[in-house]
Amino acid sequence: MSEPRTLRNYIDGQFRDAADGRTTDIVNPATGEVYATAPLSGAADVDAAMAAAAAAFPAWRDTIPAERQKALLKIADAVEARAEELIAAESENTGKPIGLTRSEEIPPMVDQIRFFAGAARMLEGRSAGEYMEGLTSIIRREPVGVCAQVAPWNYPMMMAVWKFAPAIAAGNTVVLKPSDTTPASTVLLAEIIGDVLPKGVFNVICGDRETGRLMVEHDVPAMASITGSVRAGMQVAESASKDLKRVHLELGGKAPVVVFEDVDIPKAVEDISVAGFFNAGQDCTAATRVLVHESIHDEFVAALTKAAADTKTGQPDDEDVLFGPLNNANQLQQVTGFIERLPAHAKVQTGGHRVGEKGYFFAPTVVSGLKQDDEIIQKEVFGPVITVQSFTDEDQAVAYANGVEYALASSVWTRDHGRAMRMSKKLDFGCVWINTHIPLVAEMPHGGFKKSGYGKDLSAYGFEDYTRIKHVMTSLD
Repeated sequence: MSEPRTLRNYIDGQFRDAADGRTTDIVNPATGEVYATAPLSGAADVDAAMAAAAAAFPAWRDTIPAERQKALLKIADAVEARAEELIAAESENTGKPIGLTRSEEIPPMVDQIRFFAGAARMLEGRSAGEYMEGLTSIIRREPVGVCAQVAPWNYPMMMAVWKFAPAIAAGNTVVLKPSDTTPASTVLLAEIIGDVLPKGVFNVICGDRETGRLMVEHDVPAMASITGSVRAGMQVAESASKDLKRVHLELGGKAPVVVFEDVDIPKAVEDISVAGFFNAGQDCTAATRVLVHESIHDEFVAALTKAAADTKTGQPDDEDVLFGPLNNANQLQQVTGFIERLPAHAKVQTGGHRVGEKGYFFAPTVVSGLKQDDEIIQKEVFGPVITVQSFTDEDQAVAYANGVEYALASSVWTRDHGRAMRMSKKLDFGCVWINTHIPLVAEMPHGGFKKSGYGKDLSAYGFEDYTRIKHVMTSLD
């Protein structure tokens, strides 16, 4: 085993250790071994990062959109050019399959940065007009200021892009904290971005929950943005309320997958199993909660069970695996706990156990025979576990689908166009896919309702979240 490497904060254009020298060990979830140390940032580090972002804001705010676009395009090119370094860092971060990280994460990341580069030049208000005699009104769209951003551990690189790209495109400056378990790829992104942007525009500080709390409660940021758990989102909203910061929350999910009797079962099972098990189910939009019409329930469960049993998990360099380990020991314990606490009426069709003794791998799992109020239906597992329930008609399907506290994503599987449209109207989720599940594009918004949070990522809507609106009225005399 090689000596763990040292990761550092990136503040005001320089890499530096935590002011008090504290560090935390970073573990590769595929091996369970420490591969790096990272700063455990405290108040002094947060102060330094916020001061740097605040000092850089006036000049970056006043940079014309064309220049911000040019900078983001350079960043996209650099990410593409250094893709293999980023893939290696992300694989150590998360244990993800190297091949899938190369094909499924780098291309959309680059595309998303380029999308927001274009959006930078569309920052406009409504046209000027006279709404009172002798006076002209103008609407200005302006950046909000310094943004405190906290990214999760399930997609460290991509979620960093979702945070910094719209904020910087709109003319804001950023202090970004990666998850305490997955800082490596974000620190590498800081190196790449630092070669392009003026110092202080983009800052990265590593740390734990306390670091995040210090960021959100700091008096400098005008906005706090987090992707994480419902618990974390509530804490951020409460902390930000003390000085009325703007808040952007993308939290948990419990996506229903509503399967009607007219589907092509083999095709639906193939697509749903991939959407449920990809990234070890550690995705807020994962196809985790399948609702199947009673007339095809048994056949569907049998096919889904076989698909799960045929799905492989394993080491990052194994080209045949669909997903890697759970991210950390606590997550392995959480997923295992859901299975251990299953009620007597539930049936584990396949999986339900840890795989191997090394790393945090968990077998692809299908659980059937469940009731709507069961814990595993109501709470987010965030692991490679797909649950199956039976329904009798559209009304019951809608009631089951909407009957959880989350409202991020959902899907409907049917050949009946009218039924698909009715369901898309009734499903109370920020996204409804029809005969597919999980594709995302930069042009369309991502975000939910209820305890899945508020605000949008991606798209022009996500871009606008990082702006404020000002009315300017001038006399014509």
